[in-house]
Amino acid sequence: MISSASHNSRQIRNNMRSHQRFLTTSFLTSTRSSFNSVASTSSQHGSIVNIRDMGGIMAAKADPMTFNITSKTTIPSSSSSTGTSNSVIRSAGTTSSASVPKVFNPWPISVVESEGDYQEDSYLEEIIGGPLYSKQNELPSLPIPSTKETIDTFLSSALPLAESKEEIDALLKDCKSFPEEAKNLQTKLEKRKQNCDNEKTSWLQLWWNQMGYLQVRDPIVINVSYFFQLEDDKSLFALQQQQLEEEGEKIQSSTTKNNNVPSFSSNSLGIKRGAAALVAMAEYRKLVCSGTLPTDTIGRKNQPLCSAAFKYMFHSCRIPHQTSDTFKLYDPSIYKHCIVAHDGNFYAMDFLNNNHDPLPIDVLENGLQHIVDMTKNSNEKNLLLSNQLGILTSGNRDTWAKNRDDLLRLGGEEMKEALMLLESGAFVLCLDKSTPITKDECASIYWHGNKISGYNRWFDKSMQLTCQANGNLGFMGEHSMMDGMPAVGLCSHIKKCDYKTLKDRYQNHHSDNDDISTLCSSSALPQIKNIFETAMGNVNDNDMITIENALKKAKHEYDVLIDNQQLSFQSFQGYGSDYIKKAGYSPDGFVQMALQLASYRLFKKQVGTYEASQVRFFLHGRTETTRSVSKASEAFVKAMGLRVQQKHSETADKESREEKLTLLRRATESHSLYLKNAARGYGVDRHFLGLSLVADGDKQLPSLFHNPVFIRSKQWRLSTSTLPNAPGFGPVVEDGVGIGYELKPDCCYFTITSREKYCYAEPLSHLIEAALIEMQMLMEQDKPLQSKL
Repeated sequence: MISSASHNSRQIRNNMRSHQRFLTTSFLTSTRSSFNSVASTSSQHGSIVNIRDMGGIMAAKADPMTFNITSKTTIPSSSSSTGTSNSVIRSAGTTSSASVPKVFNPWPISVVESEGDYQEDSYLEEIIGGPLYSKQNELPSLPIPSTKETIDTFLSSALPLAESKEEIDALLKDCKSFPEEAKNLQTKLEKRKQNCDNEKTSWLQLWWNQMGYLQVRDPIVINVSYFFQLEDDKSLFALQQQQLEEEGEKIQSSTTKNNNVPSFSSNSLGIKRGAAALVAMAEYRKLVCSGTLPTDTIGRKNQPLCSAAFKYMFHSCRIPHQTSDTFKLYDPSIYKHCIVAHDGNFYAMDFLNNNHDPLPIDVLENGLQHIVDMTKNSNEKNLLLSNQLGILTSGNRDTWAKNRDDLLRLGGEEMKEALMLLESGAFVLCLDKSTPITKDECASIYWHGNKISGYNRWFDKSMQLTCQANGNLGFMGEHSMMDGMPAVGLCSHIKKCDYKTLKDRYQNHHSDNDDISTLCSSSALPQIKNIFETAMGNVNDNDMITIENALKKAKHEYDVLIDNQQLSFQSFQGYGSDYIKKAGYSPDGFVQMALQLASYRLFKKQVGTYEASQVRFFLHGRTETTRSVSKASEAFVKAMGLRVQQKHSETADKESREEKLTLLRRATESHSLYLKNAARGYGVDRHFLGLSLVADGDKQLPSLFHNPVFIRSKQWRLSTSTLPNAPGFGPVVEDGVGIGYELKPDCCYFTITSREKYCYAEPLSHLIEAALIEMQMLMEQDKPLQSKL
């Protein structure tokens, strides 16, 4: 087992789980009638129960300090944080459930601290209810292939990576003996699956969530988080032109040499885009947190997908601990605030009304502008240090855990309250000062902050929107408990909510309502609180030295980390998925073969390639590996050769061209078949992982697991994933490449990352373009093609 907890601590944790389930069962029983009649019900406050295994000691207590925050939904404010002359929109208190509209089903406890176990946290799904979780009990369990099925699939993906006849012979020998050598391990794994099936969960999920994420000590930024580039809000173009004419100059890139970066102003496009994004986030939050969002489905038969990850979207945060992190989830019926970051300062801002609908967009604009204005006045030493605290979340997890403990020790109850306020926010909206123009510039900022904005992030939060002063918008997701697919629907909703439509909607809806029109006046503000102002203001000078030293070290390590990254964005305008489908190929399989050809030419050989495939057909399923290397892909790339063919005359030989097209079709079909089987739970890599984890030491491992080709095949020098919104992420091995790509109908986007010292990203970007053009030349020999770059 992967947990290092003692038997005694496990017993205590099990007792706590039993108590938690009893509490939940009692709660559900007492409110069953209302649950059946309404998808969501009234909110109420509750005590916090912290569940954390720390050396056999369990802490389970109601926190008196917390009641001061959670007994009412307003965020405490002071004259220094909200101003004096503005109208302040305050949320009604929730000390009485009768005074609150029935929106969400309240949780029996206000905070759940998860150790990464989907099954342990699944009782929340029954509480939340609604269509989102209505199919969970119908989902099948994740299967375990037979050892023969796995070895047959594996061999085709591994043979092309053998570098000598001796390696081929050794691989074939180890594969032949594998079913017998793995027999006992397979029995153990099947026993684990049976137990997990009885517990209504996946045999893999706890291992994957903990070992794959929460126990990883590397920094979250670069190594764990992923990002999207959202499309421009076209309704802001006219406003942008007007702004440029008023300013009399073009907005400059944040990377210009003179660094003349415009800050947010009263007519900033960033403020407007940020306010529109808050409205969209609020609307989607209500769907998710009430359970009224329809279940994701796929295929012609609308096969339902697992919804377990959705409860980790809003009001959640990863928490650093020594050796293994946890993930806190806060009851959304209690909290109505999001976090807004500007210039490294973090603010809690109400963005919802009592019915958990978004505040008017004018009010949200006022709030964001007020935050920008307040930041300019944070010039005291302690407050200047407080605007750097976000950089602590960028470091090694054990280091950040120690630094967080120091903050709590030195900052006392005020710091505890501040961190809880930040962690319980629905998400983070990062208002950056930069004005990036190119996709490369945007991608770097969304990926890690590009050094200029790293302190303006809280990398532990499950979701962050990064909004630039010129209106560009990106999304960053913390990957521990939620993969990218649930965020796709959210980003799609954000794109639909353009500024002009929202502005017109609120003006038309509120024009005849005098009370609301007053609240939406130019002076109306939501509740706003500077999160760390009080806590940092109370730290004495001697203790502040400890915090200052930690910040200096974290900033240095962050700078070194970022300096070692390279990113290249490839906007291929030659064609997209429509053309590929008309040519009779699977778009994903076709592009994967382009990536195989490009990487073959970069590395001078094929390398282990990972394409993430979802297995959400199954309860608590996340991903499986689709291996893009195969005997079919090997034949294709070798036929194409190491040299880029840039002229039609080089592909003119009819017989050679038809052979290459035949090999291309076989390779794409082979890839599509692997992808289909992986989605059905019949990939090989999760099975190999399970077998290795039930082994009692290396002596029980099959000889295959020590084979050099086997090891090489699992070194993912090419890590790939396709999603909408031009996704990006870091490489998974030091000498590897990360490729996130989006296939649009008429173009393809590729975000390519690597370590700076290897300089793979730029050349691979060019090789991908060349491969796509060359593959089209094969299909359209008589039609000249020119790059549209």
